[in-house]
Amino acid sequence: MYLNAFAANLAGLDMTTTDEFASLIQSAGDLNIPHRLPVQCWSRQTVVNGMRFHYLEWGDPANPALVLSHGGNQTAHSWDLVSLVLAQQFHVFVPDHRGHGDSEQPRDGEMSQVQMAEDLRGLFGAWGVDKPILFGHSMGGILSMFMLSKHPELVSRVLFVDIAPEPGGTGGTAMRDFARANREFDSMEQFIENVRKYDPFRSEEHIRRTARYNLLQRADGKFVSKHVDRTELRNMVRPTFEDVAVIDCPALVVRGGESNVLSPEGAVRFAEAMPQGQTVTVPNCGHNVHSQNTPGFLEVALPFIGFRAD
Repeated sequence: MYLNAFAANLAGLDMTTTDEFASLIQSAGDLNIPHRLPVQCWSRQTVVNGMRFHYLEWGDPANPALVLSHGGNQTAHSWDLVSLVLAQQFHVFVPDHRGHGDSEQPRDGEMSQVQMAEDLRGLFGAWGVDKPILFGHSMGGILSMFMLSKHPELVSRVLFVDIAPEPGGTGGTAMRDFARANREFDSMEQFIENVRKYDPFRSEEHIRRTARYNLLQRADGKFVSKHVDRTELRNMVRPTFEDVAVIDCPALVVRGGESNVLSPEGAVRFAEAMPQGQTVTVPNCGHNVHSQNTPGFLEVALPFIGFRAD
């Protein structure tokens, strides 16, 4: 049984009518995140590369397009607080990648990041977006690197969140260990407690409000992860600094001040590998910059994309 609402057909679901959206607005208020209502937010479905993908569509279609790509073992909803703000001036698309969230799990087990990058390119086509801005966090940033290394012309500018071509620190191992150890639970409370210990930057209330997006409830009553177990894919190929050198649009590498995934040196090297790369550090957060310190993330991201302050 799914614990969250999403579109049951191609007609879509207006998420602003759900209790989930009301919970999001409450979180935005708690965190002093500036936003305006009303705002458009739809849950939708499409088919790309023979697979069904769920995505969230925010904002006015007349506005410039912006795409948000989530990290491993996360979902489109990991960007909700950021999307709520961006939707004021952008037409925002946020997919659940294959094997994640409410998108289909691959029947052939294909979960390589190269294939997922092709999914992302296919979604660009399905949405009909022309040179959107692209944000990519962690795994979503790697998919963005792979896609842009072959098709740098697809975006107008790109923002990478706490990721680089080369691994750095022990955080990657910690994330894989956490994902492997948190596949099945007797209660929702058990999951919430485990996340609270793993992520000290987010309040328990915020974790509680978003837990529904990561779990399903089985017929036997147990709660299980929605996401395909990717822990066996730890030796997957990564893009190289030579690959990303062709990304010639404005590019920003955002590092969490207490990240154990991306080192300061790695962030600088990544930015310097791209012709128009730059880097910035957001304090008081780790790897999940945009959810652990959303105001700090917005402070650096909004000027980069030309968001007009009221």
